[in-house]
Amino acid sequence: MQVDGLDTTVINYIDEIKANFEQQIKEIQANYEHQINKLKSDILDYQNKYLEIKEQYDLLVYKRFARSAEQLLADEQQRLLFTEETEQELGPAESINAEAVTEVKSFTRKKGGRKPLSPNLERKEKVIDIPESEKTCACGAILTRIGEETGEKLIIIPPQIYVEKTIRPKYACRACEGTEDEDKPSVRIAPVEPSIIPKSIASPSLLSTIITQKFEIHLPYYRQEKQFEQIGADISRQDMSNWQQQVYKKLSPLFALLKGTVKSGSVMQMDETTVQVIGEEGRDDVQKSRMWLARGGPPGKTVTWYEYHPTRAAYHAKAFLEGFSGYLQTDGYNGYDAAVKDMPGIIPVGCFAHARRKFFEAAKINKKPQSAEEGIEYIRKLYEIEDELRKEKTDQKKTDEQFLIERKAKASVILAEFRPWLEKRKHELPPSTLLGEAVGYTLRQWDKLVTYLESPYLTPDNNACENAIRPFVVGRKNWLFCQSPEGADSSCGMYTLIETAKQHGLVPFKYLMALFEKVPHVIYDDASAPGDWEKLLPWNIFTP
Repeated sequence: MQVDGLDTTVINYIDEIKANFEQQIKEIQANYEHQINKLKSDILDYQNKYLEIKEQYDLLVYKRFARSAEQLLADEQQRLLFTEETEQELGPAESINAEAVTEVKSFTRKKGGRKPLSPNLERKEKVIDIPESEKTCACGAILTRIGEETGEKLIIIPPQIYVEKTIRPKYACRACEGTEDEDKPSVRIAPVEPSIIPKSIASPSLLSTIITQKFEIHLPYYRQEKQFEQIGADISRQDMSNWQQQVYKKLSPLFALLKGTVKSGSVMQMDETTVQVIGEEGRDDVQKSRMWLARGGPPGKTVTWYEYHPTRAAYHAKAFLEGFSGYLQTDGYNGYDAAVKDMPGIIPVGCFAHARRKFFEAAKINKKPQSAEEGIEYIRKLYEIEDELRKEKTDQKKTDEQFLIERKAKASVILAEFRPWLEKRKHELPPSTLLGEAVGYTLRQWDKLVTYLESPYLTPDNNACENAIRPFVVGRKNWLFCQSPEGADSSCGMYTLIETAKQHGLVPFKYLMALFEKVPHVIYDDASAPGDWEKLLPWNIFTP
């Protein structure tokens, strides 16, 4: 076909080539745009990953070389030595209001010098006087005592250690050799005094010393063994370990009462930490086991309960919580949620201290810490309200109901500002950064965190439980591991006795000594009632 002298076939062919070329151009452009977008995304991912690794590295350096206290002091704002100044925080950071007015409290300087010795310590007077020859004046008159100067020094005498030799005289009748008194033995002797560990050299004071030395002073048995060698006593670490096991078994009724008491209150706190136990069935000796801790009980009967399990599995917590009904305050470990999932009587409660700790970590590492500090400021205000109202409750003798109403009213104002701030920061920060993680953790735990407002026996955090587990962690650095699962169980029992005694203001040594003196009279009395064991609980043993 001809069009104005041109062949339409050629024109169509040219149009087709042009259309194909334009289509190829579009595909190439789309492909390039896709690759560019992917590269941009990869670059952003790598930047976020780099920032995450950099923050983790800085945090490890800080934990290794800086103070661990959760405080934001002026000297803590010094930058890390190897931090690059060119890095920028991802996402905008909101600075704290620069116009905020800070009230500066008056400063009272502490009096310098040595602190006086406690008036409760025994005092023996030592008089250093001038010779009698100097008490006469040159005029012949006798000098008059017009005053004195005193000073005190603390004298330490090594513990008194001696062997108590028990003598039981025997009596018999030489006349009839007992034939006239057949109802009584021919040879009469006083019965052996009951002992918590019969036929051993272990007295209540020795047992109390050994146990408190290990579980309160954190002195392992092998070190105590060397101490006993120095005073001429042959007591091996195996002897001490065996005595610990026997004491634990003899006190099993008391431990049953303590375990029941910790579940009888309306609030319980739980935590756990690692422990290495040798000889666990089906497990290598290098595998870490778990020491669980629960703190609770009715007012005035607080119990700190330790329990060993091979793993951190949720069913261990679930088995322990059987029979408990009330508030369970823990950290953010998911195992607790799984444990109480089918327990409608248990209400989970979060811990603001764990949330605050994450903000502190972000503030210490980030070069623009204002945003993290703002989160800390919200939590700090909640603690200020808590401290203020609890002091007023004690001083003004307010009821629990009044305390709850005032706390909920004041804390709700802070929480109403804190939640939107968290939501806003969530959309501005990569979740993998320390601040993003802190924000995400607080939002995920929010419903449990604010539950503390429902009970006067709840506080914003789980710190009381964490403080109770700290003695175990300190001791673990010294004795390193338990020789057997049975040893781990008995160690839990000893920690339970000592820390529960401390909860009630008792000196652990005195409590254990009194306990070991009284227990034999309960154990060997077949007619003893359960109430006899209740008299040995820390809050009862020293009461008339």
